[in-house]
Amino acid sequence: MEPPPAPTRPRRTIVQASGLLLVLVLFFTSLELMGSSFQLMGRGVAEQLLRTTSNPFVGLFIGILATSLVQSSSTVTTLTVSIVAAGGLTISGAIPIVMGANIGTSVTNTVVSLGAVTRKEEFRRAMGAATVHDFFNFLAVVVFFPLELLFQVISRPSAYLTDALADVGGTQLLSPIEQITEPIAHVVIGWTGEDGGVVLGVGLALLFVSLRFLVQLLKALVLGRFEQVLHTTVFRHAGISLVVGIVITFLVQSSSITTSLTVPLVGAGILTVAQIYPFVLGANIGTTMTAIVAALALAGSGAPGTTEAALGIAAVKVAFAHLFFNVFGILVFLPLHRLRRVPIRLAHAVGALTVRSRAYAFAYVLAVFFLLPLLTIVATRNLDVNYEPSVPERLERSLSPAATEPPSPPPSRDSSSTRSSTGEPPVGEPSTGDSSAAEPPVPKPSDEAGSESGRLETDPDASIP
Repeated sequence: MEPPPAPTRPRRTIVQASGLLLVLVLFFTSLELMGSSFQLMGRGVAEQLLRTTSNPFVGLFIGILATSLVQSSSTVTTLTVSIVAAGGLTISGAIPIVMGANIGTSVTNTVVSLGAVTRKEEFRRAMGAATVHDFFNFLAVVVFFPLELLFQVISRPSAYLTDALADVGGTQLLSPIEQITEPIAHVVIGWTGEDGGVVLGVGLALLFVSLRFLVQLLKALVLGRFEQVLHTTVFRHAGISLVVGIVITFLVQSSSITTSLTVPLVGAGILTVAQIYPFVLGANIGTTMTAIVAALALAGSGAPGTTEAALGIAAVKVAFAHLFFNVFGILVFLPLHRLRRVPIRLAHAVGALTVRSRAYAFAYVLAVFFLLPLLTIVATRNLDVNYEPSVPERLERSLSPAATEPPSPPPSRDSSSTRSSTGEPPVGEPSTGDSSAAEPPVPKPSDEAGSESGRLETDPDASIP
């Protein structure tokens, strides 16, 4: 009996592509479960952290710690602008938080790279791909955080853009990936009784299993023709890669998903750290759009001149500050070759170090994303730092006394309720028993600037108290 014929190449490709889609669903579901587990265990803590910023340094490291807890910069930045719009956080407290959120979100990449910890060479490449995002964010903070404190280089253009676009309004975006993974994650969370620790364990198990098959399927599908397509199109030029990173992250509304997908590609040897570098920077810009849309929606929810509208404008300013922080960082660390090589070389160095001892990788995650922020918050919480970011003109007008003071009520027509203590009738009404008083009384000039007669001269519509 002859053996069954081997599957043809097109049929094998279809089977592999279908398997890849299934593994991608498992991969994204594992990220959703890990994020949900940290939210179950730590979102209340994260929200409480956001409200306790005492100075910019504390705000910066609170942003790192809060984002590491919930594993989503979109969640933290959107939560931050929502708290600003609710009046629970000032602009000066919020801007450092969104800077720190940039660093905290890259913890997901590093956790994903740990899936290859048993395969030495793959782990070295994956760790480099994961940490290049970290080092860009570190360097951007080192450069622009002190410049913002001293010269408001981020808050000033944010204020100008807020004045121009605060009335645009927002819309609710839907992430196509979340529409697939959230129902699956909700079922799993329901099975676990919403136990954050169990959900985290299931998420990590799915992550390791999906990454194992993801690398194998990517090698089978991408090596050859598709690898050439990646090299000649998406990752051929830094500008194209940057734009693709922005667009994809805007569509899925998660930089963690976008950047984590590049880790197994580099780990499999399909791409290099230098190739994905512009792509992950584009993801940094794409993830700011979620908070911008939310802030524009909040700004348009209040009637003009109200406190709600003013706080909404402040939320827009914070969201735009996040955008400008990333844009300025890219302008410094992408076009110039020497500066572009700095985060890439640091990432390669960390990859080589963690291969010597796997313990370095776990120590890196624990120290950078949790211990260092926590210790810095404790050490600097009483530090007095004068930081006054630029405020949009629209916000200044909205918060000015003339704009926020409610209009005085119209004069009452009830003479019994409006008659003054001196017995004089209200303005515009005749006095009883005296037909000659049909016209309003003409006040006499007063020597005192604050006298009632002087007030009547300057405000003829005001009633006598």
